[in-house]
Amino acid sequence: MIGPDEIIHQHTRLRIMATLNALSEGRQVEFTRLRAILRITDGNLGAHLTTLENAGYIAVTKDFIGKKPRTRIALTRAGRKAFSRHIIFLREILDGEGSERESR
Repeated sequence: MIGPDEIIHQHTRLRIMATLNALSEGRQVEFTRLRAILRITDGNLGAHLTTLENAGYIAVTKDFIGKKPRTRIALTRAGRKAFSRHIIFLREILDGEGSERESR
């Protein structure tokens, strides 16, 4: 059994990663849309995005539409792989595979 990804395992970051993973590869979501989906504050979302960005799991793009700033977020290839491994870990827990190995 593989272990959890401690960065992704935190509840809010898991929700962020799941939301981004639902997008096609290379697609981005705007910060405001992600905040609305997750129903969290700007500061909370920003802090978790920083953690995920520092891990290389997401890419954050900042630009302007006219004079209005825009922040968009996308899952990186490394992030997609890490999320996939974490989901395998969670499925093993749900399937009881970890406890079978531990009892041997």
